[in-house]
Amino acid sequence: MTNSNSKTPLGVGVYNYTKQFKLESGKKIRNLQIAYQTYGKLNAKKDNVIWVCHALTANADVFEWWEGLFGQNALFNPNDHYIICANVLGSNYGTTNPLSTNPVTGLPYYLSFPQFTIRDFVSAHQLLATHLGIDSIKLLIGGSLGGQQAVEWSIIEPNKIENLILVATNAAHSPWGIAFNESQRLAITTDRTFFANQPDGGSKGLKTARSIALLSYRTYNAYGNTQVESVNDKTDNFRASSYQNYQGEKLINRFNAHSYYYLTKAMDSHNVGRNRKSIVEALKLIKANTLVIGIENDFLFPISEQKYLADNITDAEFASIHSEYGHDGFLIETNALTNIIGTFIKESRDKKVIKLQHTG
Repeated sequence: MTNSNSKTPLGVGVYNYTKQFKLESGKKIRNLQIAYQTYGKLNAKKDNVIWVCHALTANADVFEWWEGLFGQNALFNPNDHYIICANVLGSNYGTTNPLSTNPVTGLPYYLSFPQFTIRDFVSAHQLLATHLGIDSIKLLIGGSLGGQQAVEWSIIEPNKIENLILVATNAAHSPWGIAFNESQRLAITTDRTFFANQPDGGSKGLKTARSIALLSYRTYNAYGNTQVESVNDKTDNFRASSYQNYQGEKLINRFNAHSYYYLTKAMDSHNVGRNRKSIVEALKLIKANTLVIGIENDFLFPISEQKYLADNITDAEFASIHSEYGHDGFLIETNALTNIIGTFIKESRDKKVIKLQHTG
C-alpha cells in the first residue's frame, strides 16, 4: 500500500502477535499479523491520537479512501494529529485472513478459517494500540462497518476514548442488512470455484455480490443522475448495466471472495447488546464525547439507526446530511462531514476550556 501524498509522514507496518489470539467464539489463531498505517507523529503528551476504523473492503490507507476528510490539508492532517488505521482481521490487505497460511497445515486456510466478529476486530485494535504505546485515543472515528467497530470499542474501553464520531452506522446490524449480506453470500457460493481452495475462487460470484451491494449503497436518484441514457432508442447495452459490471470487475481485481464472505458474516454479528443486559444498557457504558452523523436517504443504514445511537449514548450530539449517493455518502460528502465534525470538535474544545475555568 502506498500513499498518494508523498509529503505525508507515513508509517506502514505489520504487527506480529506472538501469542495465540483468542476469538469471541473461543477459537484461536496463531501467528496473527495486523497491517496498519500511521500518519504524523505522536506528541510528547500522547494526546493527539486519531484512530480510524475502516469499512468493509477498505484498507489501512485512510488518506486514500477518505480523502477530503483526511489528508495533508484536511481537517484530520498529519501536522496536527497522529493518525492510525489498522486493516481488520479477515481482510486481504495484510492482516491475517482466509488466504493466509494456516501454521498447522502449511496451506491457506480458505474456508477452514475460524469465523470472527466485530468484537474480534476490536480485540486486534487493542493489541495494536498496546504495541504502539497508545494509552488513550483523542478521537475514534468510523463509518458503516468502521462505525460498528468504533461503538464496540467505546463500550469495551470507555475510559480510553475521549471523543467518538459514528457515521452511517448502528448499534446492531438489522435484519435488512443481514438479508443483503446473505444475498451476496448466496451469489458467491453459487460460483462452485469458491469451494475449490484456490486464491481466486468465487470471483464470478463476488462480482455478482458487488452488484447486489451497490444497490444497497446507492439510491434511485444516484443511478438516475449518473447512468441515464442520452438517447431513447436503446434496447440493450445500457449504461447502468455496464456500470454494474465495471464495479464488479474493480472489486475482484483488488479483493477476494473468501475475505468478503467472512467480513459480511462479521458485520451480521454486530450487536452491542450480545451477552450484555441490553443494547440500551450497553450504549450507556460509553463515556466519550459523541457525535453521531446519519445520511437522510441511506437505504442500507437508515437514519433512524443513527438517531437511536444518539438517543441512547449519554449527551451524544446528532447531525444529518443529505447525499444523492445514499450510504456511500459517508465516503463522498467530505465537505459536509468536515464542516459538521470541525464544528463539533471546536465546540467540544470550548466547553472543555469553560469547564476547566470553572473548576479552576
